[in-house]
Amino acid sequence: MTALILFSTGGSFKVVFDAFPPEYLLYGGALMKRTLFTAFLLVILSAVLFASGADETKGAQGNGEPHVFSPDNPVTIDAWIVTSQTAPSPDNKISKLLKEKLGVTLNYDITTPDQQLDRIGIMLAAGSIPELVGSTDQQARLVQGGALLRLDDYLDSGRWPLLAEHVRPVRKKLTWTGGGVEDGLYQFPNYNRFYGNPPIMSPIHWGTAFWIQKDVLAFHNYPSLENMTLERYFDMIESYMKANPTIDGAKTIGFSFPMQGRVWGLTNPPLFLAGYPNDGGVMVDDGQAKIYANSKYAYDYFKFLNMAHDRGLVDPESFTQTLDQYLAKVASGRVLGVHDQRWSFGTANDALVANGQYERTYAATMPTFPGKKPYYADRDVLNINQGFGIASNAENPELLLDFLEIMLTPEWQTILSWGIEGEDYLVDENGLFYKTQEMRDNFNNLTWKQDNRLEALLDIMVKRQGELPGGNAFAAGDQPGEFFDSLKQYDKDFLAAYGLQTWRQFVNDPPPNPAHYPAWQISPPDGSAAQVANQQLEDAAQRYLSEAVLTDPARFDSVWDEYMAAIDSIDVAAFEAVITEGVQARIRAAGGE
Repeated sequence: MTALILFSTGGSFKVVFDAFPPEYLLYGGALMKRTLFTAFLLVILSAVLFASGADETKGAQGNGEPHVFSPDNPVTIDAWIVTSQTAPSPDNKISKLLKEKLGVTLNYDITTPDQQLDRIGIMLAAGSIPELVGSTDQQARLVQGGALLRLDDYLDSGRWPLLAEHVRPVRKKLTWTGGGVEDGLYQFPNYNRFYGNPPIMSPIHWGTAFWIQKDVLAFHNYPSLENMTLERYFDMIESYMKANPTIDGAKTIGFSFPMQGRVWGLTNPPLFLAGYPNDGGVMVDDGQAKIYANSKYAYDYFKFLNMAHDRGLVDPESFTQTLDQYLAKVASGRVLGVHDQRWSFGTANDALVANGQYERTYAATMPTFPGKKPYYADRDVLNINQGFGIASNAENPELLLDFLEIMLTPEWQTILSWGIEGEDYLVDENGLFYKTQEMRDNFNNLTWKQDNRLEALLDIMVKRQGELPGGNAFAAGDQPGEFFDSLKQYDKDFLAAYGLQTWRQFVNDPPPNPAHYPAWQISPPDGSAAQVANQQLEDAAQRYLSEAVLTDPARFDSVWDEYMAAIDSIDVAAFEAVITEGVQARIRAAGGE
C-alpha cells in the first residue's frame, strides 16, 4: 500500500512518499508500474506544492538586467532540495536576513535521498519541475529527461562572473555528455570545488569506512587499528555486545548499513576489502572496468556477513528499513558499527553530539582481506550531477541565477557557513574567525541550528570550500585551531590515546586520484543496454544478498548460486564496456594513453 503524506512545515511543505515498493520505481520519465491513482495524486500534489508564493516569483523582472534584490522588490523562490537535513524553523534568523536584506523568501520542498528517485519519476511524469532544483541523482535522470536548463550560454554571457569562475576550472568535468540532451552544464556542484592554494582541507574523513563506536575501542583499551580485518572488527563488536546487551534501555545492535537509496552501503565493502578505492560497482585495472559482484571478494565478504548475522551481530532490518529509520537507530547510540560514508550519517552524528553522547560517535577502521593495502580514503572528489540546477521551464531563470550568484559572494558564503559576526563567531586582530565555547555549543544544538542555520539549503548550495577571502576556512570545523579547540574533552582524550590530532588521520593517506577516478560518476545513457544491466545488477543485489546474509549458513551457497545465475542472465558486458569507455576517455583527457 502506498502512502502519501503532505504537510506544512512553517510555511513550507514537506512531502513523504512512504512504502513505495522498488518495483514501482519511476524512471527516466517513464511511469513504470505506477497506478493511475498515483498519477492523479501527483498532479494534485504539484498543484498544491507550487501554489504558495508563486505570485511574487512570477512578478520578478526578466528584462535582461540583473535583479535588484531588495525588501522593496520581494521574490519567492520554490526550491526542491534532496537532503537528510530538515527545513528551517519558521522564524529562522538567516531566513529573516534573506528577506530583510534581499527580499527573498525560499519555499522549501525537501525530499530525503532514499525517496529521490520516486520523486524524480513523479516530477518527470507530471512535467512539473520546481524552478530551483537541488538533486543528488548520480544517474542524472532530470538532465536526461530534459527537466534542467542548459547553463552554458548564460554563464558565457558575463552576467554571472562568480558562477562562471566557480565552474571554470572544472567545467569540462561538469559538462554532461551522456546523451538525451545537448552536451553542456546543467548543475552547479554542491561539494568539493575548492578555493585557496593550497586549500584548507577538512580534518574529518567524510568518506567510507567500517565505522566503530569510540566506546567499543575504549572498552578494548584503544587497540591498534593497523592491519584491521573483518574478524577483528566483528570480534570487538561481539565482545562489547555481550558486556552491554542494552544501551540506554534498548537492545544493542552490532552492525548495520544504509540500504534504501544508498545500496552501496550493502554492496561496496568487497571493493575496499580487496584494496581498491571507491569506483562504485566496478574495479578498474589498467583502464578496464569489471564488476566485482560475482567475484571471490564478494563471496568471501557476504559469506562472512552471513556468519556474523548468525552470531547475532547484523541488524536484519538493515535490508528493509528506510534511510530515516537507519539514521534514527544510529542517532540512538545503540548501533556499534556501520559500513557507510561519514557524510551519509552526518545528521545522526550531529544528534549524538547534541546529546553529549561523544562515546557513541564513531572512529574509522579499514579492514582488508589478507595481503591487501587499505585504500578507503581518496582525495576529495568534485561532485558532478549533484547540486542546484534551473528548471528548463522556469519563467525567470535569470533571476534564479542572480540569486545563486549573490549566494556565492564571500558575504553570503560566510553567513551561510559561519553565521552572523558577533552572534555566531568573532574576528581576532588578524582577521581570523573563531568561536567562544557558547557559540560552539550552539552549533552542536539541533534546535538552535534549526532556528539559526539553513542546513538544508547549504547542503545543496554552491560553496567556496577550502578558503574564504581573508584566509579563513569555509567551514568553522576546518579552521586551523578552531577544530581542536572545539573538541570536547572526551574526543581530545580519545585522539590522545591514539596519538593522533585529527579524525582524518584514522584512514590512509590518499595518493593522487587516478586519472579516470571515480568510475561511479560515469553514467550509462538512459535506456541503453548498459543502463538496463546496471539496474538489473542493483535489483539482483537487493533481491539475493538480503537472503544470502539472513539465511541459515547451511543454505548460503545455494542462495549464492542463485545470485550468480541471476548475474549471468544480465548483459554485464554491455555495462562494463560503457564504464570502460568512460574510464579511457577520462584517461585520454588527462593526457594519459
